[in-house]
Amino acid sequence: MNEVSDWLALCAVPQLGAVRIGRLLQHGPPAYLRQLSVEQLQALGLRPNQITTLHQPNWARIEHCLQWASHPDHHILTLDSPFYPPLLKEIPAAPPVLFVAGELGYLSAPQLAIVGSRSASIDGRELAYEFAAAMVAADFVVTSGLALGIDGQAHLGALKHGGATVAVLGAGLAQLYPARHRDLAAKIKEQGALVSEFWPDEKPRPQNFPRRNRVISGLSVGVLVVEAAQKSGSLITARYALEQGRDVFALPGSVRNPESRGCHALIKSGAKLVETPVDIFEEVGALTECAINNQLSRALPQGDDQQLPFQALLANVGGEATPVDVVAERSGQPVHEVMMQLLELELLGVVTSVPGGYIKTRRGKS
Repeated sequence: MNEVSDWLALCAVPQLGAVRIGRLLQHGPPAYLRQLSVEQLQALGLRPNQITTLHQPNWARIEHCLQWASHPDHHILTLDSPFYPPLLKEIPAAPPVLFVAGELGYLSAPQLAIVGSRSASIDGRELAYEFAAAMVAADFVVTSGLALGIDGQAHLGALKHGGATVAVLGAGLAQLYPARHRDLAAKIKEQGALVSEFWPDEKPRPQNFPRRNRVISGLSVGVLVVEAAQKSGSLITARYALEQGRDVFALPGSVRNPESRGCHALIKSGAKLVETPVDIFEEVGALTECAINNQLSRALPQGDDQQLPFQALLANVGGEATPVDVVAERSGQPVHEVMMQLLELELLGVVTSVPGGYIKTRRGKS
């Protein structure tokens, strides 16, 4: 049995969250805890069923995890791993185990998180894309949650402009969610990393997403909220960020837009009002010295005159949401090819996904 197996055995104990695992680890590493007697584990507060699971774990499931990690780009990080992100290790309830697909080095690089509404406005999506482009130009890794809306645009902005991005998932890495972002996740794995504290076969569950939000903020030196309703997961991320001592930034919006009310509430509560990426760079200080001195001219991406690809497909996307199957029918192409082309166009900032399909952005209309 190896050390990672001991960690997995500990994490598999039912009703034993990160906080209680942290307390148990004060008595010794997982291998030591597994050797304690029933009486000793009871003295540490474990119930009979928890002790049984710790002593007799589900070896088949643990082996399945180890097989998943045998892939060259897959990793299992434990709290004592030299590759475990140092900022994340500092937070209360740091995940005892992280599953990672991609490049480990990005997890310890300076990161800025961008989060926001799944049903964001067109302006909100474009701002998330543009701010992400500015952040990678300033040598930050952009971190978000792979959700539809703001999260997806933040990842796309980083990828398109040659930067790295980290996606923190609320499900196992073998159960990518949302399915619509499978192609995006594949690109993130190549140009960043996918991260989850949930076992690879863990399906998405509503209770998982608030938990993953503390990891998004925990990995980052600051969190930018682009658009958020008054009760949203983005505000949970912002709350975690404040508890973890991270900087919180918010973009103001129209008072008529309900997706701006969360940002306005954050600003009233002390979050920094942001208008340009420079506002963020100045606040986080030394980590962005290169951005302030050398990168400001690159803060927002500029359009170019290159001929846009996939003109036949693009001609079938307009100002109103067009479903993928309709685009495929109009362009006479298979749906899977249309999906790949739309993703490439989204990376170029030419189209954007909205509820009901895709529309052209301002750049696509120019």
